[in-house]
Amino acid sequence: MFRDAGDANKPNRTIERTEPQKGSHPSDAEDGHDPVRPIFRPARARRLPMSALPREPEAFGEQVLEILLRHWPGHQATLTGPFDLVVDGRHLGLENLYRMVLGSTDRGTEIVEDYLEKIFDGDEIGSTPIPWELAKTRVMPRIQPESIFQQLDRSQVAHVPWVNGTVIVFVVDMPQVTVSITLEQVVRWGTSMDELDALARANLERYSPDLQIQLIESQDGGKAAILGEHDGYDAARVLLGRLHERLAPELDGDFLVAMPSRDMFVAMTANPERFVERLRKRVDQDYRRLPYPITRELFLVTRDGVAGTAA
Repeated sequence: MFRDAGDANKPNRTIERTEPQKGSHPSDAEDGHDPVRPIFRPARARRLPMSALPREPEAFGEQVLEILLRHWPGHQATLTGPFDLVVDGRHLGLENLYRMVLGSTDRGTEIVEDYLEKIFDGDEIGSTPIPWELAKTRVMPRIQPESIFQQLDRSQVAHVPWVNGTVIVFVVDMPQVTVSITLEQVVRWGTSMDELDALARANLERYSPDLQIQLIESQDGGKAAILGEHDGYDAARVLLGRLHERLAPELDGDFLVAMPSRDMFVAMTANPERFVERLRKRVDQDYRRLPYPITRELFLVTRDGVAGTAA
């Protein structure tokens, strides 16, 4: 299984109130984050001058393959579909990378090179057994759509089912990369999915002691709270045990949460209806545009927990 690159931890966080601005919208928050250089660097050719990559999916995939073979000639790689690259016998989906490049077209080549470098570094780290004493303090949750199992073997991925057609998966958050946890590792560590879930949520709580939240009030009476740490866990913070306690006073009680992608978290008041519908449309756009999409559905956060709203 290929691994994702992770972001460095953020410093102390605060709550900030922002006056509404003309044309402002919760989803206008920046969706990228600064790349973190990996510890291990595979030998590769000198980086060539950057150039824009093609927008046509098949041509984009061919260009990614060319970049991979140029910088990492020791790997066997073939393109089996516009967004499906097979590297050393394993599938590497390119749709998230494609969306990342579309968001910064002038840095296309650099984004692809850094992405592939982190993939190979993470795979190297992930192949080394991680002791439970080290792993248990770094286990973190991530929310993924159930559709990930169209490409991954469900029986090999450590996960628990959740709401709105999503699952909670688990990673070990290392300084430069996040390593996906497999069921084989869970067995080797002698733990259980329930313990892993509880531990990941507790670690997330410690990781998020004081969140930086931007509050926006709409002219029609709706309110939204935007969380944008861009550390790979923004969407996962819907799992925080004290989320309702933190945001309910600002959002007039029970509230809705949208997380169209891994790095997007927008909480909003449940009324007025026109406000919610306007944000729903933007959530749908972000779901189709941003890398690492999760769901276009909204989540209802109450004092008793989180519920899905999908029919």
